[in-house]
Amino acid sequence: MTGTLPQELQQVFDRFVTTEFTTVDGRGQPITWPLTPYYRPGSPCIDVTTGLGYPKKANDARANPKVALLFSDPTGCGMENPPQVLVQGAAGVDDADLDANRERYRREIAEKLPAVKRQMPPKLFDPLMGWYFNRIYIRVRPERIYVWPNSDVTLEPQLFDSHIEEVRSGHFEEPPAPHADTEGGGVAWDDRMDELGARYPDAVVSLVAPDGFPFSVRLPIALDRDARRIRLGGAPVGVPWQPGLACVTAHDHSPDFKWQRNFQVRGDLVEEDGAWAVVPHKLIGGFELPPGSLVQRLRLNMKKMRRYRRAARRELARRGR
Repeated sequence: MTGTLPQELQQVFDRFVTTEFTTVDGRGQPITWPLTPYYRPGSPCIDVTTGLGYPKKANDARANPKVALLFSDPTGCGMENPPQVLVQGAAGVDDADLDANRERYRREIAEKLPAVKRQMPPKLFDPLMGWYFNRIYIRVRPERIYVWPNSDVTLEPQLFDSHIEEVRSGHFEEPPAPHADTEGGGVAWDDRMDELGARYPDAVVSLVAPDGFPFSVRLPIALDRDARRIRLGGAPVGVPWQPGLACVTAHDHSPDFKWQRNFQVRGDLVEEDGAWAVVPHKLIGGFELPPGSLVQRLRLNMKKMRRYRRAARRELARRGR
């Protein structure tokens, strides 16, 4: 499908440093993390990758291949006023040859992010960092693409697919898929949530559409501390809003990706007084390399790295290696 798309869209897939990749887990919870996309113009798929030590996104994609890629952060892409683009597609997981994937990852990261390549340890350290360098690739074959020109989500998106009436009517004509309702229960609050609306005036909001595909869009957000809500703004057009489980993902990075930060808040998507909000239930920090020294980064990630190493050992044992 991608070979017939306008050149501007193929450039987005090729040149963006990050894409917000969303899977849906067994509970019906959408989970969104920023990943680096790998794409060559005309290719049938857009690829992303994850480390063997944190394979959940690949495991979720294998169990439920309905996934989404949002291209909404143009930092470092070199394009002027690029569109915001949502790709919904079918995922295939490639982990048959971890050695080949490791070599592919080193080659592609050097091509796309040379500054990151210069920061990476030599190959002789690969056995010590197998949790990271042993890669699982996820290939996403696009089935439906939404495009908001100039990233203006208040305008009706262009739709590249046979489902044009769906976006115009504001709902999906395909048979509805099982949908996870809101969880309810207590509100979980984390000090880092103060970054929402401050450091991050907008964030990626993900939900599950009636047809079972995740749907993501970048919106202005505001933190309502008194009501313990994340308020969603922007009046976006074409979003299939419905109460249920949601994910709010905030991230940023330098243009050359020498540093990056990210976290997500999972909770209930609710409608209140004619507007939408997320009731937070859990904040999860990702694998981050924020601005600072190598020592500071190691201190920040030491516990996570130990957990990733244990997970990688389990994955290798499961594969008989």
